[in-house]
Amino acid sequence: MKKYCKLLYAFPIVAALLAHSSCKADHSIKVDNSTVNQVEIHRYMGKWYEIARYDHYFEKGMSDVSAEYSLLEDGKIRVVNRGIKNGKAKEIIGKGKQPDPKEYPGRLKVSFFLWFYGDYYIMDLDKDYQYALVGSSSDKYLWILCRTPQMTEVQLNGLIKKIVQRGYDPSKLIFK
Repeated sequence: MKKYCKLLYAFPIVAALLAHSSCKADHSIKVDNSTVNQVEIHRYMGKWYEIARYDHYFEKGMSDVSAEYSLLEDGKIRVVNRGIKNGKAKEIIGKGKQPDPKEYPGRLKVSFFLWFYGDYYIMDLDKDYQYALVGSSSDKYLWILCRTPQMTEVQLNGLIKKIVQRGYDPSKLIFK
């Protein structure tokens, strides 16, 4: 009976320690993933080259990555992602949509499998639609895109400065 009582006394301490450690995990660094206030979606269409990205499983080992967007008659977006993996050209076709263009013009949803959509947040966009910074609702995804395969050093340094200001870690970027 005494061992049982000791366990009862220990339970609140263990529970408090667990609660404290889970609270600590919730205090991770938050990033500013706010989107642009205006996107002329027809101007965003076309080919974009990936200059840099955060590593993630669906582009692991890929190089020379590009995305091509085209507006469909029903208002949805055709997405074609291409790249090179192990010396072989790879391509995947998906779909995108702009769920709430009036309220959140910079937020899109993109899917490459059935009805499972991921966030696509246009966080920064050149006034001439020549380069963009894209993220998501979490801090796990980040892309620097450009209309040309290379970006000027001034443009790239400007975007990296913005990444830092938003709370993202530029050392996680993988450059093409």
